[in-house]
Amino acid sequence: MRRFAALLSIVAGLWAGALCAQSETLWQIEEEGAAAYQAGRYGEAIRSWEEVVALSEKEFGVDHPQTAAFLKNLADAYQLQGRFEEAEARYKRSLAIWKEILEPGHPYLANGLAGLAETYRKQGRYAEAERLYKSALAIEKNALGPYHPGLATTLDNLALLFAEQGRYGEAEHLHRRALAIYETAYGTEHPDVAASLGSLGALYRELGRYEEAEPLLERALAIREKVLDPAHPDLISTLTTLALMHEAQGRYGDVERLLRRALAIGEKALGPDHPTIATSLNNLAAVYLREGRYDEAESLHRRALAIVEKALGPNHPNLAMNLHNLAAVYRDQGRLNEAEAHQKRALAILEKIQGPQHADFAAGLHNLAAVYQMQGRYGEAESLQKRALAIWEKTLGPEHPNVAAGFESYATLLRETGRDAEAAEFEARANAIRDKRDMGEREE
Repeated sequence: MRRFAALLSIVAGLWAGALCAQSETLWQIEEEGAAAYQAGRYGEAIRSWEEVVALSEKEFGVDHPQTAAFLKNLADAYQLQGRFEEAEARYKRSLAIWKEILEPGHPYLANGLAGLAETYRKQGRYAEAERLYKSALAIEKNALGPYHPGLATTLDNLALLFAEQGRYGEAEHLHRRALAIYETAYGTEHPDVAASLGSLGALYRELGRYEEAEPLLERALAIREKVLDPAHPDLISTLTTLALMHEAQGRYGDVERLLRRALAIGEKALGPDHPTIATSLNNLAAVYLREGRYDEAESLHRRALAIVEKALGPNHPNLAMNLHNLAAVYRDQGRLNEAEAHQKRALAILEKIQGPQHADFAAGLHNLAAVYQMQGRYGEAESLQKRALAIWEKTLGPEHPNVAAGFESYATLLRETGRDAEAAEFEARANAIRDKRDMGEREE
C-alpha cells in the first residue's frame, strides 16, 4: 500500500505538464479506482483502472510513463484479487516501459520489481521472487543509500519470503535490519517502526519465542495507539497477532477480547465487506471452534466466505482458506461429507491459481487426507499424505516445520492401520527435524 501511494505522487510530480493536459474524465475514473482500492473493493478498482489504462494509451500512447504508472497500479489490484497471470503481465509491461526511458538503476524499477516479486511469492515461485527482491534491493541501495526507508520495506518483504520457506534465521536478520533503518530514519515512535516491530514479533510468535514476541508486539501496539486514530485499521494486525500469541500460550481470556476489538475497528474503519473483516471473522470463529461453539463458528466462517467471494472473486487463495476453515467446523462435528466437499472445492481453487506443486496445495491435500482418515478411507488418506509430504519436501525443504507436522500426521495414520514400526520411524524423523531446528535457533 505504501508503494502504491508513493508511485502516484511521484508520477504526478514528474509529469505535471502531461497531467494538466489529461482529460478530466480519466482522472475522475482513476480517483474512483483509488478509492475502491483503498476500501478493499478490488474488483471495482480493476474495472476503473482498466478503463484508465485504455484512456491513457489513447491520450499519451502505449509506451508513455504515465501509462506505465497506471499499469503498475492495475497490476497491484490484480495481485490482491489473486489474478496472478494478469498481474504478472501488467507488471512486466510497466517495467518494460520504465526500462526504455530510465537509467538501469532508477528507483522506479525497484518498485515494479518488488510488485512482480510479490506476485511470484504468492504463487510459490520462491526462487524467482527472491531474485527480483534482491535486484530491487540492489537498485534501492545504490540509488537511495543503505539507510533509506524504501530499502527497509523491501527487506521486510524478502524476510516474509524467507519465513515462508522456513529460512527463519535469514528472515529474522532482515526484519532486524529493516527495523534499524526505520528507527534511524523516523525515530522510535513512527507507524512504519510499529509495522516493522509487528513483523518481527509475528515471526517470533510463529517460532514459539513468545517472551521475545510479546514486548515487540506490545510496543508496536503502544506506538500505533499513540500516533494513530483509535479506529485506524493498522491497529488490526497488531491486535490480531497478540491474540494469536495469547491463544498459543493458553491465555484464552485475552484472545476473544483482542479479536473483537480488531473486528470492531475494521468494521468502523473499512466497512463490513472489506477482506480484512473476513480475516478477523475467521480468527474469532477459530476461538469459537476451540470452545465447541460450533453454530457461532459456522456463522462467522460463512460471513467471511461471502465477503471474500464478493471482494476477491471465486478463484482466490483466501477463498480456499475460508473453505478449509468451514470444513474444519464440519469435520469437528462429524459432518464429514460436508467437510469433504468444502476441502475439495478449496483444493480445486489452489490447483487452478497456484498449481499442484505449491506448498498451500499440499496443505489442502493434507487436510483432505484428515477427512478421509476420519471416514476410514485409509488408502486414499495415505496417498494424499504421501503426495503432500513430497510437495513440502520439494518446495520448502526437508527440514521445514510443515514436513515435521506431515510426518506426525502420517505416523498417526500408520498407527491406526496397525503399522506401529513404520509409525515410530516417522515420529523419530519429525522429532529430529524439530530438535535440529531448536538447536539452530539457540545457536543464533
